[in-house]
Amino acid sequence: MTGIFAIGVLTLSDKGARGEREDLSGQILREMVAPLGEVTHYVVIPDDEETIVDTLVDWVDTEKLDLILTTGGTGLTSRDVTPDATARVIEKEIPGMAEAMRAASLQKTPHAMLSRALVGVRRQTMIVNLPGSPKGVRENLEVILPALEHGLLKLKGDPSECAR
Repeated sequence: MTGIFAIGVLTLSDKGARGEREDLSGQILREMVAPLGEVTHYVVIPDDEETIVDTLVDWVDTEKLDLILTTGGTGLTSRDVTPDATARVIEKEIPGMAEAMRAASLQKTPHAMLSRALVGVRRQTMIVNLPGSPKGVRENLEVILPALEHGLLKLKGDPSECAR
């Protein structure tokens, strides 16, 4: 991997934002994406749709990050609004990545089918929703990690052929 991308890690957790829970999932993401580039932005915010939208838009439109990884808020409770916020921000979806994560997770737990995680693009930034649990974050990111660099290079205008 090339290590050339600017990356944001956005943890969605009411308890984490109040300082009541250590953000282990965010730490795992930082470690796992280190070969892709530098995590230049990291924050833990509450599960609030408007705050999530504002943060994503700022990180894409103003900060010009290449990749944003969210952790948390992909389930079914009333506070799980990360996919809803992401859907408001992205211009196009990358359904294959979210489907791949769910398919791999289904091999481990039937609860994976309850994930509403999205992956999509706004401008030249890829946004990936991941689960909130450390185990879920690691397992899901491992699935898409091999395709991330290629996808990010394509977003940046890499003209090379995709076929090998």
